[in-house]
Amino acid sequence: MFSAICTLFEGDYHYGVASLVNSLIDQGFCGPVYAGYKGSLPQWALAGKEDQELNWPGATTLNVTDNLQLHFLPITSNYHLTNYKPDFMIGLLADAAKNADAMFYFDPDIQVIAAWSFFNEWVSCGVALAEDVNSPLTNNHPRRVAWRRYYKNCGIALSFKNSIYANGGFVGVSRDNEGFLQQWKIMQEEMAAAIGGLGISIFSRDLVVLNNEQEPFDAFGRTDQDALNAAVEAWDGEYSFIGKEAMGFGQGTCIIPHALGSPKPWRKNIIANSLAGHPLRLSDRTFWQNINTNIITHSKSSLKKKRLAMMIAAFIGRFYSRGTF
Repeated sequence: MFSAICTLFEGDYHYGVASLVNSLIDQGFCGPVYAGYKGSLPQWALAGKEDQELNWPGATTLNVTDNLQLHFLPITSNYHLTNYKPDFMIGLLADAAKNADAMFYFDPDIQVIAAWSFFNEWVSCGVALAEDVNSPLTNNHPRRVAWRRYYKNCGIALSFKNSIYANGGFVGVSRDNEGFLQQWKIMQEEMAAAIGGLGISIFSRDLVVLNNEQEPFDAFGRTDQDALNAAVEAWDGEYSFIGKEAMGFGQGTCIIPHALGSPKPWRKNIIANSLAGHPLRLSDRTFWQNINTNIITHSKSSLKKKRLAMMIAAFIGRFYSRGTF
């Protein structure tokens, strides 16, 4: 199976992109990675060359290895990037990645720590989704009922599929299930009126204010992620869910550790966090393990200091912890 990968980033999330790509190489992925971005490219990406073959204005390509090409694609949409995921995947599959048998989206604060062959198998089982830390939402959970009532007024019927509430940071689809992306796109476009437009997301200050004025189980308190899960109820195809262990939120085999919340691993004062009772997470460890293995983003001295800090933090965590996931 020929698979393609995509992600979206802006600002210092480029560090996450570099770590993600390095992790993919380590796990045997070969092929294209498409990184949509707003703003300017980081210094480490400036070695990329203009790539007119991608049919995307301003595209540049960085040949990270002989078997992995990282394509940087400037995003001009006024959507918040977290609301642009289905549009991005659809556009890639229609053009730049038209030869791909499957497309995977990863948030840039995720790393891959399972062999890539597993992901190709996973996506053959249905739309690949991973359970969120806030899951489950049962059949008649207020948020699910709110989705059904809202979309009924849009002429879209929802039908309960699974109590798992999926995280929006990862989605994998094969060509056979490409229709799911169209459904997700429709759900977000219909959601726009409820959240004040797709330029707003869960990370926007405007939505924080809006949520403070709404009920705790408002239909779209988590914007694109709620639309994703509503799309699961709207689409009739097959799904393949993996539980909280997939992203490191629960016991079991973790395959895509996800650095939820703030600060992100590249911003975190590791020792100060440990002294505050917040031990190293798996996502912190894997992020730094995958720094500078192929794409170089840090000086040798700064990386050495960070790894020493991690050793100290791990020692502190043996004696003092408030718990983490």
